[in-house]
Amino acid sequence: MDEVQDHLEQGLQVVFIGFNPSIRSGEIGHHYANPRNNFWRILHQSGLTPRLYDASEDGELLKLGYGFTNIVSRPTRGAEDITREEYLQGRELLRDKLEHYRPDIACFVGKGVYTEYSRRTKVDWGFQYHSEPVVDGVLEFVAPSSSGLVRMPISDIIGIYRRLHEFLIEE
Repeated sequence: MDEVQDHLEQGLQVVFIGFNPSIRSGEIGHHYANPRNNFWRILHQSGLTPRLYDASEDGELLKLGYGFTNIVSRPTRGAEDITREEYLQGRELLRDKLEHYRPDIACFVGKGVYTEYSRRTKVDWGFQYHSEPVVDGVLEFVAPSSSGLVRMPISDIIGIYRRLHEFLIEE
């Protein structure tokens, strides 16, 4: 199965970073394409996007200053299918991408994504001000996973993403 293409360029406000693409995303070539994934609804309801986008429009979000990548590029049924070696390689590739593209904010879609990337265990929701960023000058924001399997109430998830939106409009 093909990897889902990153949507990255210089000057982005936020790069959203997931574990890896779902099988559905791999099949159609777009980020957060599983219909049980709430990502697009969360972005809209938090105010990060002016309307509800579809996964097929993921490349359009570059115009809003948002990009997409994953710590591992191989599509799988779940994060539990990612190997230690893939995380090791993915961590290095992700650091290289962030150093090259230098977004203002790296938004990790799930605490596990951030802990795999940073190798840190103390993680709170939101900005990670308690420690130096892995890539100097790139703020790190940790948001809940948008997977439909997450047990946190959707209103709480949207509230955390809304904090990111509020930060962006205050800049």
